[in-house]
Amino acid sequence: MPLAQDPFYVVKEEIQESIDKLQSTFQQWQNTPSDAAERVNLSKELLPSCESIEWQVDELDKAIAVAARDPSWYGIDEKELESRRRWTSNARTQVGTVKKTVEAGKGSSMATRDSAAMHRELMRLPNSHQVDVPNQYDAQDNDDFISSESDRQLLLIRYFFPLSLSQQDEELDELSASVQRIGGVGLTIHEELLAQEKIMDELGAEMDSTSNRLDFVQKKVAMVMKKAGAKGQIMMILALVVLFVFLFILVFFT
Repeated sequence: MPLAQDPFYVVKEEIQESIDKLQSTFQQWQNTPSDAAERVNLSKELLPSCESIEWQVDELDKAIAVAARDPSWYGIDEKELESRRRWTSNARTQVGTVKKTVEAGKGSSMATRDSAAMHRELMRLPNSHQVDVPNQYDAQDNDDFISSESDRQLLLIRYFFPLSLSQQDEELDELSASVQRIGGVGLTIHEELLAQEKIMDELGAEMDSTSNRLDFVQKKVAMVMKKAGAKGQIMMILALVVLFVFLFILVFFT
């Protein structure tokens, strides 16, 4: 069989185009800072692409294994088989390297963000060596001011809040318990949202992988139909019509 008509080289060309696109995106990923949002988006694009290409290479390896059982039937020799195995091995190595690097980069970027967040929290701490601003009042004036303010606050509390201190404490305890319950519900909702987001990401990755596999199978079917020619397609349609008529008679007349 001429190489131009060999299905292996048709599929190989498609996979090579996918690998070239993967390498271009991977180079863009490497040039993007680890704490940038664009790097996260590129990671989500690279990992499903790696899985899709790995699946296509596995399917190509299966086809090579079938051809290796009887190379003369397919018009190839052992040298050609070895060349094909070498190409699939190199393709799998390239994709595997990209996949491992991206997965490792995701972990390091998360550690960098945690470190940066910790640094920001530390920067918020007060400086222990800061010099205190001199107070404009002396000690006696401070005591008098605090005493008068305390009396005024007590009068205001008694006027606006006629409840007893014990009743206020009980209501504050109830309010604190309610706030804690609301906080617990909020944490539960947050954890549930994170779990749902993870499930959606996994579902999206599965959908991308399935879509890529379906495209690959459709291309194979189209290639087989093209090789069969018009006569072969007509025979296939007639066979399907006969099968349909047979099933119709079998279902409704028996």
